[in-house]
Amino acid sequence: MIDPPVRPEAVGGPPVPRLVSVNVGLPQVVAWGGRQVRTGVWKAPVDGPRRVSSLNVDGDGQGDLAGHGGPHRAVLVYQLGSYDHWRRELHRDDLEPGCFGENFTVEGLADDEVYIGDRYRIGTALFEVSQPRVTCYRVGLRLGEPRLPSLLVSDRRPGFYLRVLREGVVQAGDAVETVGRGPQGMTVAAVDALLYLPGHDRREVARALQLPALSPGWRASFEALLGADDVPGSGNVGLNAASAAPPPA
Repeated sequence: MIDPPVRPEAVGGPPVPRLVSVNVGLPQVVAWGGRQVRTGVWKAPVDGPRRVSSLNVDGDGQGDLAGHGGPHRAVLVYQLGSYDHWRRELHRDDLEPGCFGENFTVEGLADDEVYIGDRYRIGTALFEVSQPRVTCYRVGLRLGEPRLPSLLVSDRRPGFYLRVLREGVVQAGDAVETVGRGPQGMTVAAVDALLYLPGHDRREVARALQLPALSPGWRASFEALLGADDVPGSGNVGLNAASAAPPPA
């Protein structure tokens, strides 16, 4: 059962988050590190309404289905607040919606405020937060910044994926209405750091495994952490810009 919409502005809180841009792009082959890489990280804004299915936004595609796409990673979300952060940190003025590979650029929904399992109504579609972004080298490829995958984790700004609970139509300007909050109270930023940064807290890993909405890929990664000795200082292979292998998640 879905809870009634939470409307912060009705009780003097911040305004309802907003869908700023819908971005799509089909896979292409680009040169990276002396080899050819097939990637769908190049996204660009589209005008007017777009239908969202259980697998993706109409007109969009993923180049590496092992790490992106599918029913638990149908829509990638990134925030204007993070764009502002990276403009300052990277000293760049060329960052436009879609250049972090996201399908939805939103105002609001910060990674340290969004819980795994949160549900949102946007346009006529219904979504659920399923996992943080899979932090691989392709986002660094897109922006010509090899450090970026590691920085997304260390600065706690990965972005996150949505699964589609009800297909529908969305467009830029739509309100993002919160219609349910995820149990356990674990944020996207916290879950991301738990997997990608060293020093995994086994109690928190076990807690993450209790999240009903957590995607199977991340669940398998956390199960593997509980079943193996954690090596101090170890990170995630997906942060290696020279590796073509997807991260465990």
